Amino acid sequence: MTSLHVLDQLKRPLRDLRISVTDRCNFRCTYCMPKEVFGDDYAFMPKSELLSFEEMTRLAKQFVAFGVKKIRITGGEPLLRRDLPELIRMLCAIDGLDDIGLTTNGLLLKQHGKALFEAGLKRLNVSLDSLSKETFGKMNGRGIGPGPILENIDYAKALGFQVKVNMVVQKGVNDHEVVPMAAYFKERGITLRFIEFMDVGNDNGWSFRQVVTKKEILAQLQKNENLTPVDADYFGEVAGRYRYADSTAEVGFITSVSESFCSSCTRARLSSDGKFYMCLFASAGHDLRAIIRSGAEDKELASAIRSIWEKRDDRYSDERTEQTAKNRKKIGMSYIGG
Repeated sequence: MTSLHVLDQLKRPLRDLRISVTDRCNFRCTYCMPKEVFGDDYAFMPKSELLSFEEMTRLAKQFVAFGVKKIRITGGEPLLRRDLPELIRMLCAIDGLDDIGLTTNGLLLKQHGKALFEAGLKRLNVSLDSLSKETFGKMNGRGIGPGPILENIDYAKALGFQVKVNMVVQKGVNDHEVVPMAAYFKERGITLRFIEFMDVGNDNGWSFRQVVTKKEILAQLQKNENLTPVDADYFGEVAGRYRYADSTAEVGFITSVSESFCSSCTRARLSSDGKFYMCLFASAGHDLRAIIRSGAEDKELASAIRSIWEKRDDRYSDERTEQTAKNRKKIGMSYIGG
């Protein structure tokens, strides 16, 4: 497939696409879907509003034509979307797409991992915020301990998946778990990525006071470990990577708060109902589902995507203040997939 290459207002190319396949989740993590907001009677989107796999694939092909090389499947919890391996098969058949990954809380990996791997998925990011049953149970809002997730990570590795683990670190909540988490995953040769607590959406009560920065986390780790920075593999790589001196394992840092990476952001986001977002902290999206369901041809779809990306000038993390974090209305993380 010939890449048409498109640049936004800050000369950033389009290279990564995150596709949310559902707004539902079986966890109620305090920093994403707090149960006080997303209660048992919360109205999620009906099936008719969700993009079909055919619509997702059609859109993905257009994004790949504009230079996207990597797609990540997200949610909500993506493993709740019925027949997900079929979407993986469809995406794997797109000419020019180099990589497909999936982000999950890991609870349903035993049920779906084998079918997903056989469909062509090879990379997983599993969210896990603590090794403590009490701490993790409070953070996920369901009282579920880390045991099942750790078992399913081992299961996924045994299947052949490349697994990374994501840990959102919050001051006074789980920052005491930084060193134990690092030691556990170092021993197993699994990359652990520390994510600074971000003001995604308007429901998680975010403030700067709750952020544990990369500098603070690294200082904890370096009391016991010799860590060396690793060069980025490609333009737009989000995680700052470090390798242990005595291991091939790595740790990564996603530093949206303390070290913004807006200048090299190459990500587009597609919600499960077909809205095109150009920033994790966006207030509104562009309705591609309406274009598809109006009977538009591919050239009309391509023209809309190009026009939207070329107007993009988002750089929220560069400009974040306590006031903008509090006052700006933002889409929810569970809706757009982080």
